[in-house]
Amino acid sequence: MKRLILVTSPPASGKTYISKQLAKELKHVVYLDKDTLIVLSHQIFKVAHQEVNRSSDFFEENIRDYEYQATLALAMEALEYDDIVLINAPFTREIRDVNYITNLKQQLAEKQARLTVVWVITDVEVVKQRMIARNSARDTWKLQHWDEYIKGVNFDIPDNLDDPNVIDDFLIFKNSNDNEYQQSMKDILAILEG
Repeated sequence: MKRLILVTSPPASGKTYISKQLAKELKHVVYLDKDTLIVLSHQIFKVAHQEVNRSSDFFEENIRDYEYQATLALAMEALEYDDIVLINAPFTREIRDVNYITNLKQQLAEKQARLTVVWVITDVEVVKQRMIARNSARDTWKLQHWDEYIKGVNFDIPDNLDDPNVIDDFLIFKNSNDNEYQQSMKDILAILEG
């Protein structure tokens, strides 16, 4: 059976690194990163004469959901041609929305595919340090307004996704230090390849 893997978490938790490493280890994988669309998003800000602020009302109303829709459309198309599609994107709201997940699972079932969500857990202070280290324009507002930004970020594990009868529907990847990373990578690959 084909599989859509969503590697999700709040920003700067290590999704990109983890996603790329998982994609390298798995066979027959199409790797998609929602951040690839940022160049288009920045153009929308520019044309609309708006400050580039991915936490703004303008972003929420005119860009955010369209990035997800485009990424998922690419994933659904890719499942026609390969066995696994891995998406690296926060999906922080979507994975807490039961209707959204139910609808996504129905779309995948039509393609004889199943959903696996990998939730990355990283300590908040580690997230901040990684955001500083990556030095990306998408984080400028977040770091300048850290207290305001972090209040709006939900680090709670979305355990509404976990069906206790299914081993590979919801996987937790601990990523606050190298030991956690190594163990989680080993455990998750064993499940996904099993």
